[in-house]
Amino acid sequence: MKFNVEETTKKIIDDIRNYYQDNNAKGAIIGISGGKDSAVCASLLVKALGKENVIGFYLPCQSHEEDKKDAQEVAKSLGIRLIEHDLTNTYEDIVNYSINNINIINYDLLKNSNINLKPRLRINILYYYAAYFSSLNNSLYLVCGTSNKSELFVGYFTKGGDNVCDISPIRHLYVDEVIKVGEYLNMVPDYIIHKTPDDGLSGITDEEKLGFTYSDVKKVSIELETGNIDNTLNSDIRNKIMKAHRNSKHKFNIPEFRR
Repeated sequence: MKFNVEETTKKIIDDIRNYYQDNNAKGAIIGISGGKDSAVCASLLVKALGKENVIGFYLPCQSHEEDKKDAQEVAKSLGIRLIEHDLTNTYEDIVNYSINNINIINYDLLKNSNINLKPRLRINILYYYAAYFSSLNNSLYLVCGTSNKSELFVGYFTKGGDNVCDISPIRHLYVDEVIKVGEYLNMVPDYIIHKTPDDGLSGITDEEKLGFTYSDVKKVSIELETGNIDNTLNSDIRNKIMKAHRNSKHKFNIPEFRR
């Protein structure tokens, strides 16, 4: 099915408004990383709720200075408030405490723990401020998630971190579709919409870390949905993507045990 960017964008904006009305909510809290996903989500929120009801947070944690500049540019372009809360000291305190209190013989074993600690810290801060602004304004403020369908398909998110949210406007859009929505809205600088995706945490791009492209992820996802095999897809890449997809299923389920 051909992607209709105008229809899709209007539908998302309407859905956000309806969700807020149904839940008697007013404002949105969103982490602004300086990348396209958060920029597009913030743009959609501004369209749906008004810029006065959207508060952006830049949450650096050993982050690059250019990401801060891009986050500021997004906020400036949208006319929303941007609050900076640096988590570097908090992060380093936790890491240093673990090193000093656990007999760690191989620091490389902490690598995955450290990478995932950062988004878990960030989501706690977003909910902390969501509760504050809800009390301050006597109105419900919701935390907006920024994950897209390509990331979710292969589990490229931190469980208990960036997958935790109250509303997730682009979770049904592939990366290329997010770009099209951003271009259609035309509310933030074009270079941000086309910025090479990375987590801003590990120093490498998403695709380098994953070992495959988001374009190939989309092909595999569509194969599963339609049953039609894409002959342009390398079989080894297909298998690698499907392995990531299968191995991440636990991230979406909360086990429930009944008597």
